[in-house]
Amino acid sequence: MVFRLGRLVGGGASGPGLILLVPFIDKMVTVSLRTVVLDVPPQDVITRDNVSVKVNAVVYFRVMHPDKAIIEVENFLMATSQLSQTTLRSVLGQSDLDDLLSQRDKINAKLQQIIDSQTEPWGVKVSNVEVKQIDLPQEMQRAMAKQAEAERERRSKVISAEGEYQASQRLSDAAKILSEQPSALTLRYLQTLREIATEKNSTTIFPVPIDLLRPFLQKNADIMPRVEIEKDKPAAE
Repeated sequence: MVFRLGRLVGGGASGPGLILLVPFIDKMVTVSLRTVVLDVPPQDVITRDNVSVKVNAVVYFRVMHPDKAIIEVENFLMATSQLSQTTLRSVLGQSDLDDLLSQRDKINAKLQQIIDSQTEPWGVKVSNVEVKQIDLPQEMQRAMAKQAEAERERRSKVISAEGEYQASQRLSDAAKILSEQPSALTLRYLQTLREIATEKNSTTIFPVPIDLLRPFLQKNADIMPRVEIEKDKPAAE
């Protein structure tokens, strides 16, 4: 842009190329139209739930109207930086710590909307705002670590209790099936004996359950009366 005696010449930006200046009368001001990355220094913020944190951010913007960026504000870089700092403190001060840690995308969008609406008269377009780092006090970090540990322990106990409940249900179903099928209980007992005999080299003595011998006892009980009857018959002549 060319200013002649303090007045903008040509009604706007001259653009790239060869520009002729009148010595001591014309003054040229150059404005970069590339995206500028502005680092917002750390700000001390007190959240809505009275937690003191230190937050920094980064702002991406570019000049859309160079004439407005030079005429409407004295130093658009400094103005955008100061506006970003005050907006950062204002927006984060209205948020809780949990929202600041978990809903950062919403906070970034809100910061971008507020800063962009205020820099629009300067011809500056803010494309993105990102909260980079949130520094918590040591006491708050220890409290959050204890809270996270307690939550993990709670989940572990819930999972363990759920496993015990499912295991008890399966054992109850198995016991019901074995009670309905005595032969299944016998097979299970024999299988257990086989496993122990395979793993152990020493001699192991187990009491034989009466259910295992009941079929043989029943068979003998059926045979004994017939034997007595045959003994009582008279011998054939």
